[in-house]
Amino acid sequence: MTAGSKVAIFSAVLPAGANTRPSTTDQAKTMKKLFVLLAMAMLPALAQAQILKCVGVGGRVEFASSCPAGTKAENTGIRNAPAAASSANPQKSLAERDAEFRKRQVEQQEAAKKTEEKSRDSADRAQNCESAKGYLNSLQKGNRIAKTDPKTGEVSGFLEDTERKVEIERAQRSVESSCN
Repeated sequence: MTAGSKVAIFSAVLPAGANTRPSTTDQAKTMKKLFVLLAMAMLPALAQAQILKCVGVGGRVEFASSCPAGTKAENTGIRNAPAAASSANPQKSLAERDAEFRKRQVEQQEAAKKTEEKSRDSADRAQNCESAKGYLNSLQKGNRIAKTDPKTGEVSGFLEDTERKVEIERAQRSVESSCN
């Protein structure tokens, strides 16, 4: 294949008047676009400003990035740019994070167990209080209270008046201990 035939092949593929290299004006336009994009990307970094305390006539205080004429500017030390991320807290490994997660899970389970036991104890205390109050109320009303034999569990009789007074005192102590 000769050099003339190569040119003929390329000229057949390329449109008429097309050049294989971009022109200088195209390169300049591309460079301008890149420069504008770069400038826009850096704009937020340049927008950091110091916040000043401006004290005006009569002690009127304003905060601004620049103080108006006739006011005294005081530095507050506040910048409106976010602080850079510190490297004091390095990223923890997956194993460390997993161990911390498991520890938190165990702590939550223990706390839930304690809360459940506490609520169960509270419900038991409330039940005991109600039972003691009911028994005391029955004794004070004079209802007949059956006595049971502790060995056999059979009814052996009813409380007498002398036994009732002692039983009322015992029931009152039971109410005080159960309900307080």
